[in-house]
Amino acid sequence: MGRRRDPEPPLPPPLPAGRVEVVPGRGEMFFRETPAPPGSPVVVLLHGWTASADLNWLHVYGDAARFGHVIAVDHRGHGRGIRSEEPFSLEAAADDVAALLDHLGLGPAVVAGYSMGGPLSVLLWQRHRRLVSGLVLAATALEWRASTRERAVWRIMRAFEWLFRLGLPRNVLERYLRAAFEECPELEPWRGWLVGELRRGDPVEVAEAGRALSRWDFRPAAGSVDVPAAVVLTTRDRLVRPRKQRALARAIPGAVVVPVDGDHDAALVRPSQWRAGFTEALGAVVAQTRAGTEGEAVG
Repeated sequence: MGRRRDPEPPLPPPLPAGRVEVVPGRGEMFFRETPAPPGSPVVVLLHGWTASADLNWLHVYGDAARFGHVIAVDHRGHGRGIRSEEPFSLEAAADDVAALLDHLGLGPAVVAGYSMGGPLSVLLWQRHRRLVSGLVLAATALEWRASTRERAVWRIMRAFEWLFRLGLPRNVLERYLRAAFEECPELEPWRGWLVGELRRGDPVEVAEAGRALSRWDFRPAAGSVDVPAAVVLTTRDRLVRPRKQRALARAIPGAVVVPVDGDHDAALVRPSQWRAGFTEALGAVVAQTRAGTEGEAVG
């Protein structure tokens, strides 16, 4: 028999300072923050389903900070996010972010969303337009139920909801980590931290978030997006197919498309490719928002 792996201390990678704010009407919200001088652009980072801000954004915190004041939120039910007795909804999670920005006196912001963070970003734009100056949508789509295959996948996900409620099984976690370390050996020193981070979410709320995503459909409103936008397209994505990401880009007027060679977890396991693509997309949107602001000032 092989020797059992000794537990590793959950030492994190270098991360921006995190803090908790009691946000009126919402509760305690945890977020990472990299402040910038007054008047700098604000960049908000919204993570994906089952993840946390750190799992999706750890490789690009420093790059995003080059553009301005960075806020990265853990969504309700995920990571260290709000724990609520109310059922999870995408609308409530987007409203959480709006309430935090108002509480901090920040905005408008360029809002970047990864996977589930994409719907949250456009809901923030729809419901709180004054707070959004641009959108960066990564590894995400207009909807996830148009095809027979996708509807079958969501039915399977519902059938396995009990897995979320029981917590991530150890063997599933071990297989994922082995594959992640093979693709990105630099993650291995943070193994203990990754294990803890992958298990932070509330199983019930994560399952509810999956159901909410299965109902998401942005097709009716995508053509009315009136802020600069970019789509970061993960070209080997098996969860959000590239054709669906291209459909999102076509639907949003003037959206810039930036390809990244990777699967749906590229933000974690392909840091060089992800950093290059995300930084290009964020830079393009920030530049467009600045040009628009300067044009309004001249006018």
